[in-house]
Amino acid sequence: MRRRELITFVAGSAIAALPLTLRAQQALPVIGFLSNASPDEYTLRLDAFRQGLLETGFVEGQNVAIEYRWADGDNSRLHALATDLVNRHVAVLVAGGGTPAAMTARTVTSTIPIVFAVSVDPVAVGFVRSLNQPGGNMTGISNMNIQMAPKKLEVVRELIPAARRVAVLVNPSSPHISEAFVEELQPAAKAMGIQLYPVSAAKDNALEPTFAELSRQKVDALLIGPDVFFTTRSQQLAKLALSHGVPTLYNYRPFAAAGGLITFGADENEYYRLVGTYAGRVLKGDKPADLPVQQSTKVELIINLKTAKALGITVPLSLLGRADEVIE
Repeated sequence: MRRRELITFVAGSAIAALPLTLRAQQALPVIGFLSNASPDEYTLRLDAFRQGLLETGFVEGQNVAIEYRWADGDNSRLHALATDLVNRHVAVLVAGGGTPAAMTARTVTSTIPIVFAVSVDPVAVGFVRSLNQPGGNMTGISNMNIQMAPKKLEVVRELIPAARRVAVLVNPSSPHISEAFVEELQPAAKAMGIQLYPVSAAKDNALEPTFAELSRQKVDALLIGPDVFFTTRSQQLAKLALSHGVPTLYNYRPFAAAGGLITFGADENEYYRLVGTYAGRVLKGDKPADLPVQQSTKVELIINLKTAKALGITVPLSLLGRADEVIE
């Protein structure tokens, strides 16, 4: 046998000897998952995302592979991470880190399908042509946490009837989210005779001074705007709000579970399950241009009675009766 033939024979034998599962994995379609958070902060969301994939017939490691890229709270890293996923020719790019991830994904590819998870109006920021007919390579799920802003203010007023000055914490590095959230609040605040007091934080070392200032200003309550930066710091925010005596409302259950006063917002399990189903549908051949943007309409109201007692707040029965969960 000639040397070249021998090499070819040996290489072919080696490939044939690989475990069947390993050879199968090499041919699996790949989902690129882009987030500006870190994996330990996304455990619940990833579980829900995988559940959505399962509902469309996909199981990670069996018939689909997932490449994860985490910016660990630094939005400036998103572009390089997204570019890396595009260079790996992923079948679908999931912008799972909210609006900043979706914004970045849009800049690095106009051909790879993108499934986003955002709070903003996808039409207003230019992700899609319309909700019913996206028309490009992007579609996804909106969780309505911005549109629900007036309802959040109503919950604050019901909880604290004397509230007249309500602070709003936003992330200035996500202007599309922060500006839209404040704009949604303004008409409702005016109608209720509430003065909004905007404050901002984009880094960990800004959170303690911000809450100290809110305590000095004696605000009646605080609404935290929807943003991955805050979502991944639920425990820290809950502790700061309690230690500084600031009654605070945020969007997701981990905040109330960590000692936050009240959670009112989209059910993040439902939200990311829907993201998973859309990623699965794209893998099956559906085009983003034809997949209407879905709105995650399931919301949760969770009240931490222990924290309310510590803050000297009596929760009205009307609010308790509507709560999905009461933490005692």
